[in-house]
Amino acid sequence: MRQTYRVEVSWKSGPDGRAHTLLNQIRELGIENVKSVRVSSLYFLRGPLDAEQVDLIATTLLMDPIVEAYHASPISLPPVEAPGVHTIEVGFHPGVRDPVADHLLHRAHLLGITALDSATTGMRYALGGDLSDQALHTIAREILCNEVIQFYTIDQALMPEFVPDALPSDTVDIVPIRGLSDEALVALSTERVLSLSLQELKTIQRQYEAWGRDPTDVELETLAQTWSEHCQHKTFKAIITYQEGPQHATTSASPTPAAPTTQVIDSLIDTYLRSATEKLARPWVRSAFVDNAGIVDFDGVHEVSFKVETHNHPSALEPFGGANTGVGGVIRDVIGVSARPIAVTDVLCFAPLSTSTSRIPKGSLHPRRVARGVVAGIEDYGNKMGIPTVAGAILYDEGYVANPLVYCGCVGIAPQGSHPRHPAIGDRVVVLGGRTGRDGLHGATFSSAELSHDTSSTVG
Repeated sequence: MRQTYRVEVSWKSGPDGRAHTLLNQIRELGIENVKSVRVSSLYFLRGPLDAEQVDLIATTLLMDPIVEAYHASPISLPPVEAPGVHTIEVGFHPGVRDPVADHLLHRAHLLGITALDSATTGMRYALGGDLSDQALHTIAREILCNEVIQFYTIDQALMPEFVPDALPSDTVDIVPIRGLSDEALVALSTERVLSLSLQELKTIQRQYEAWGRDPTDVELETLAQTWSEHCQHKTFKAIITYQEGPQHATTSASPTPAAPTTQVIDSLIDTYLRSATEKLARPWVRSAFVDNAGIVDFDGVHEVSFKVETHNHPSALEPFGGANTGVGGVIRDVIGVSARPIAVTDVLCFAPLSTSTSRIPKGSLHPRRVARGVVAGIEDYGNKMGIPTVAGAILYDEGYVANPLVYCGCVGIAPQGSHPRHPAIGDRVVVLGGRTGRDGLHGATFSSAELSHDTSSTVG
């Protein structure tokens, strides 16, 4: 019989660093009447499982028996707390990827427990003290739950949201675009998070009118991704009219202010970056501006590759995941030029951590939360890959209050000439990584959008 078990793993005895950290974060919010904190990890196991299988999963995969204990029960039997203790439980929205659950499912099958067909995870926080509903919601929203990817309950058991089963389908969605007015095109871009300008939308519209058909959803999403700021760097490639002055400084030779000067720059990348590289034409530059990462000669035997990119918008909404995937992205790109990643670097820009809550724009996270999540995300990915972070910087300025900057970089090394450049028919494509979840959709197009107070409700 298929049923769902709830497994709660808690600290057995002694100080729990997670609880201590959470208590300090609650006090930073000005909530002083929390007397005790207990933090537990939740695991929901679904399938025709028996008690022995659940016990094997818990003791083998979910807990450290030296410092932790677990309690398992059917989900129909919610836990009961003592009087004066409030609970906040946090889980993932449907369709959001849960890497811990993915690994749990895989490892349970390695143990021979194939009856486990679904799993998901969550967190449980038990807070002792005289707390109002408002205080509990503030703690949940400001510290414990990122509502872009998660949901929470207060004083009631979490009902898990398993990743829905999806079978292959040959259904193709057609997006009507021919004949739409300018206003309708803009609305379509907003609704589908395409982040395309009206000019770009009209260009797509004219092409499909010439073909006599409307685009499929995959075609439209592919065009939006390819033309996104993240992939195309449209701002750096744009024609920019730059005016300097007027210069108010005067000298004895020029007693009147100089007239303003105007310059038209056709692509910042071509004018200042690519042209400088091409003009210098250094022989040790093996590859630049044409691949996943730049490659330079190192010692005549090895080549060194470099890649840096930003993950600003993702980190503003989901700091851990934004920075985590930023590090993953540059490691991926160094691997993409056939090099071995050996070091990570980052530059992080936050608003002052002491910024008053009253100065945080609606829909933005507090700099303390952004900084904690970003640092944890960078640490998590690099540590799991065994790649050290060897350099970087952290800068603070009020201008970053709603839009932190997260620059991620990676260095790799490879034998000289080891990167193949000529794909041919018959070559195989190997895809590595987890499946894309709801939280992974529209990453490139979302990065092109201007952040506003309601951005978090439009992504995904």
